[in-house]
Amino acid sequence: MMYPRDISRTINYWLSKNEIIILYGGRQVGKTTLLKEMLRKTDNAIILNCELPTVADILESKDLSQIKALFEDNKIVALDEAQKITGIGSILKLINDELPQYKLIATRSSSFDLANRLSEPLTGRNIKFRLYPLSLNEIKQGRNWFWIKENLNSLLIYGTYPGITDLSVYDKQIKLTELASDYLFKDILMYENIKNPSLIRRLLKALALQTGSQVSYNELSGLLGVQRVTIEKYIDLLKKNFVIFSLPSYSSNLRNELRKSRKFYFYDTGIRNALIGNFNSIANRVDAGALWENFCISQRIILNNVSKPNANTYFWRTYDGAEIDLVEEYNGSLSVFEFKMKLKGRGRIPDSFIKKYKPVETRIISPTNLFELPG
Repeated sequence: MMYPRDISRTINYWLSKNEIIILYGGRQVGKTTLLKEMLRKTDNAIILNCELPTVADILESKDLSQIKALFEDNKIVALDEAQKITGIGSILKLINDELPQYKLIATRSSSFDLANRLSEPLTGRNIKFRLYPLSLNEIKQGRNWFWIKENLNSLLIYGTYPGITDLSVYDKQIKLTELASDYLFKDILMYENIKNPSLIRRLLKALALQTGSQVSYNELSGLLGVQRVTIEKYIDLLKKNFVIFSLPSYSSNLRNELRKSRKFYFYDTGIRNALIGNFNSIANRVDAGALWENFCISQRIILNNVSKPNANTYFWRTYDGAEIDLVEEYNGSLSVFEFKMKLKGRGRIPDSFIKKYKPVETRIISPTNLFELPG
């Protein structure tokens, strides 16, 4: 099944502009597939694999005549895995300045190293996009809402990676287990010279087991037996490698609100379940509520990537226990969401929050009205 990607429309718009397009995303989220599909009907376009020594040697030579021969008569040139090229930022700048007839696209599986190499040479010359696992909107376009409803438990357990969604259960478990191994974060091991990959796995498992709970760096430090600064560094790298994301607490300095807490979630629930080795059915899980919360919040993050790219996201909780799973701030307005796997009554948003902050919309999302999540 080929799923249309929502971000392709925005990228297509920028194909006619002068800026270099930078496409980030975790491994196996479909960056190369997206490029191939976008450029399939485009004349004079080529995708070059920068892991090939010949491609790397020519680009690193900075010899414009060789680069022109490599690019041939193509007008759009996509450099896949561009971080493999030493000095890629200055090379892209050179091509953009001296060979303006070429529209450049560069892809990368994580943000930290390519961003560092690009930030100074390409200031004002690039536009960045992120690609995530499939959104519900993309699955709906490829399938329909009825299919999503019928396969919702599978999506919760195995996630929405495009190359995994339509596999058999056995193949999903094998692929996810492989993906959740060092392969998922090998960029961190390679580029940050991490000496203790087992610590990353233990940290990820600890975060997976605390999905939906407030996480203390000090508690993680004690649990894993390493300094807090190491925990902070590894979490930052995992976020930059598109494995996890965090929600800070929302506050306007009310004394009884938690202001320094954070919750961590996984962009893909299949990866989260693979890390803890739990592919049990929803009916046999004690973490079904946390899994539902993670799935819904990650889906909102993925959906906002296209529809509300500047939205800020938080959770909210007071010391007396009032809480909201997700607070979105966009253009000065607040939207709030509660995610309930099983509704008791109609559910409700705390009156104290509504009275204080006056959100423009409030939603209680359960499996019965999941179609409202992308609204």
